[in-house]
Amino acid sequence: MDLSDIDEVGSLVELFLKRADAKGDAPFLGRKQDGAWTTQSWREVADLVCLLAENLRGLGLKDGDRVALVSENRPEWCIIDLAVMAAGCITVPTYITNTARDHVHILDNSGARAVFVSTEKLLVPLHEALQASGVAEHVIGIDDLHRKQASSFEFHGWADMLKGDAAAARKQVNERIKTFKREDTACLIYTSGTGGAPRGVMQHHGAILCCIAGAAEIVEEDFGIDDERFLSFLPASHAYEHTGGQYLPIAMGGEIFYSEGLEKLASNIEEVRPTIMVVVPRLFEVLRTRIMKQVEKQGKVPNFLMDRALGLEERTVAKGRQRKRDKPMNMLLEKTLRPKIRGRFGGRVKAMVSGGAPLNPDIGNFFAAMGITLLQGYGQTESGPIISCNRPKTGLKMDTVGPPMRGVEIKIADDGEILCRGELVMRGYWQNQRETDRTVIDGWLHTGDIGHLDEAGRIMITDRKKDMIVNDKGDNVAPQKIEGMLTLQPEIAQAMVAGDKRPYVTGLIVPDAEWALEWARANDEKFDMAALQDLPAFKSAVRAGVDRVNKDLSVIEKVRKFTFADEAFSIENEEMTPSMKIRRHVIRGRYQDKLGGLY
Repeated sequence: MDLSDIDEVGSLVELFLKRADAKGDAPFLGRKQDGAWTTQSWREVADLVCLLAENLRGLGLKDGDRVALVSENRPEWCIIDLAVMAAGCITVPTYITNTARDHVHILDNSGARAVFVSTEKLLVPLHEALQASGVAEHVIGIDDLHRKQASSFEFHGWADMLKGDAAAARKQVNERIKTFKREDTACLIYTSGTGGAPRGVMQHHGAILCCIAGAAEIVEEDFGIDDERFLSFLPASHAYEHTGGQYLPIAMGGEIFYSEGLEKLASNIEEVRPTIMVVVPRLFEVLRTRIMKQVEKQGKVPNFLMDRALGLEERTVAKGRQRKRDKPMNMLLEKTLRPKIRGRFGGRVKAMVSGGAPLNPDIGNFFAAMGITLLQGYGQTESGPIISCNRPKTGLKMDTVGPPMRGVEIKIADDGEILCRGELVMRGYWQNQRETDRTVIDGWLHTGDIGHLDEAGRIMITDRKKDMIVNDKGDNVAPQKIEGMLTLQPEIAQAMVAGDKRPYVTGLIVPDAEWALEWARANDEKFDMAALQDLPAFKSAVRAGVDRVNKDLSVIEKVRKFTFADEAFSIENEEMTPSMKIRRHVIRGRYQDKLGGLY
């Protein structure tokens, strides 16, 4: 597959159609139906993309109009995304975990004229938001949905949006995309801001093309491009999966198979036999635990081999190369333990790429010991999102995120912040020039991360300048939003939430003194804050305030557990700044045991 045209095309749609013409009847999108995997060819998908694009124009949509997409990962997600762009419009992906309030914000902010929704379940919160917003004029159901009464928009069925002459539709699309430029906005991907209100990152065609050109180069030079197959299971609405799990395989003429969900992921991997997987650190942690437990049950020999594999990798990492005396053991492992481990991943995996959240180096070294090549990437939505990635060619060092991708320039600011420049940098935040000007200065994206370059030019991230919580699945959670909502409750005076690299959000709470006094009197208890906090009934009363907040939060934002602070946050105990902002690092340091005990 010639990859040079990635730099030459004017849009993602042009690249896709070129690949579709070259691949023809070869399989492209796969899903499991009635217990069997089925596929749609490149030609079939291209026809559907063009028909859908022209029917969107038939609804009256014009160049630059925004179209929201509410769906789980499935072939239609990819088809819709491409069709919206082929119609000259801008895709607005949304998370399926969004609440009605989240949908209202995105609909209002983006001004989406049309919305695609896949299932009846996802229609429920969306319908509430559509009624409240009144912005969208058209709603298109992918499944056969119950059409609820609505005065502000029209319902359309999936089949109705695919009617027409595919050849004629292709001609129309071909003419339209001649006018597309790489700097044109392809999609608005909403990411949480520090103030809590999600901001629409304007990713242009060139940003995503720049990222996939660099990623494809790594695959080609370090592994070789063959018949690539990806298994998609991370949310396609996340920039990481959108670029790495959808447009990278398109660029390489590969196949995309859609997982049935996390609960069936292990069996799907063995069935699909992917060559490349885009994953988050949490999955590796789960798989590592599962592999170790399975090996432990298999007796002395497998356990002996695993111990030797881990020891060999530890020595190799420490010395930077494998010792000659370790080569016989390495050969033995290649014939015994490692083929079995690779078999659990389908037996064809060239590389698994971790991103979306920091990866513990020990996890990476474990999989390297097991014979699985694990690469760690780095980036953010504002950078398309891939800034850098580890690769064998430059040496896999698991405490780094690798060298910058091709076409990416990195600079370390005086305060240690990592700055990034190149075609991959966003055009800005949708309708938010103030935040745009603060984030992109003289073409340099201020990432909010602190780090440096090592002797080999690999990026090492040492701290997060931002307060953003990134959970172990790579989801971004804005703490200020949740804390602001918690402190509005009568039971709660102050709060700090945590959950970085963790499976869920937890809270540290300072109860409101006046409310606590009233509660003590009503319950015939002595007013002693420390003593009250030991009472299950008191904690349940505070829990009621947390539960009220949770009702208005998405799944990933909900505060699952909380504990009490020993005293109020104050300037005197150095837990607040003079401007009355909480000092997170001080509070986390003081309460790390308490917060850690919540997991």
